[in-house]
Amino acid sequence: MAQQLLMPKATAVWLVDNTALSFDQIAQFCKLHPLEVKAIADGEAAQGIKGLDPIATGQLSRDEIERGEKDINHKLKLSEPKVRVPESKRRGPRYTPVSKRQDRPNAILWLVRNHPELKDAQISRLVGTTKSTIEQIRERTHWNAANLAPMDPVTLGLCSQIDLDLEVEKASKGRPLPTAAELGASLQPASETENLGFGNYRSEREEEKEIDADAVFAKLSSLKSTRTDDEEEDRF
Repeated sequence: MAQQLLMPKATAVWLVDNTALSFDQIAQFCKLHPLEVKAIADGEAAQGIKGLDPIATGQLSRDEIERGEKDINHKLKLSEPKVRVPESKRRGPRYTPVSKRQDRPNAILWLVRNHPELKDAQISRLVGTTKSTIEQIRERTHWNAANLAPMDPVTLGLCSQIDLDLEVEKASKGRPLPTAAELGASLQPASETENLGFGNYRSEREEEKEIDADAVFAKLSSLKSTRTDDEEEDRF
């Protein structure tokens, strides 16, 4: 198991203030650049960082420090840890509770239909399934394919909306932009639709005005003639 130094910059601050080790020795031990160690010594870097004693934390022995102070070419070595922390295992597929495992095929079907850009590995991380199951659902060869219904995995509680959005964003980064055929019919530009049918509309309105004017004059004439006839009858 590889050993790692705890808080390397704070350890470098302590070694600069409390030992006669060279900048190169401190830089090598703390995995820093020698110029950064020099900046710490000059007070230009790591300001406000409290030094961490590597002897108190059991990462470096006093004898090792004295050996390094006597020999400028000596490389400091980490002390053997008193307690070994096991290495974290590689993260595998998401664990799915037993009560929700029956919903995974429905969630996979939803992801396959609504997010075809997702890879099998991404679907596996989201709902905790295997690639073979995903392939069966894609090809409709799953044993229960006839009874499957697409269901949102977020609603089912198999993954969070944040995780789903992140996976979709990752899958969409390398995709080419959609073509005009894929987008389908689109709105026409304003330059083409600005005066569309306006001339016909104007001519129709003018015709309506002429028709209305003729009808009004005809009605007025008829009213006038009727009134004249009534006046003549009243005279007699």
